[in-house]
Amino acid sequence: MTNPSFLKNGLAIATLALALSACSGGGEVPAGHSSADRNEGHTSSSSGLPAGNVEHGKALASDGERSPTKQSCVSCHGAEGNAPIDPTYPRLAGQYHDYIAHSLQMYRDGDREHALMSSQAKNLNDQQIADLAAYFGSRDKDVQLRDLHGIH
Repeated sequence: MTNPSFLKNGLAIATLALALSACSGGGEVPAGHSSADRNEGHTSSSSGLPAGNVEHGKALASDGERSPTKQSCVSCHGAEGNAPIDPTYPRLAGQYHDYIAHSLQMYRDGDREHALMSSQAKNLNDQQIADLAAYFGSRDKDVQLRDLHGIH
């Protein structure tokens, strides 16, 4: 005799597996990875960067002299990434470091376009991106982060 609980659990697992495979896009690399990541075969949420240094990231975030526009990260995103100068600019404090790292990689590689951010990120190396991501990810957020999709 078959255990009804076993059948019920098996059916639930099979349904979940079918749903996940339908969402996987036929084995495509998940969205959000830069072309450099995709070329290296990265398909997980990891940005594939070296470990970031919070103190180096802090220094880099406030150093506008190294950037092509002569503006620092905190010039637009505010102190510790908590006070953007425009409501359409995201708060960086408390963001997941992988999100910040992937975003900067995509701006740098041309996979994501923004008039200012593309030029800001184009000269960043992997270590600098990791450091910025570590810094902003380590900051306490002043307010709840919000989705800016469709704000315009």
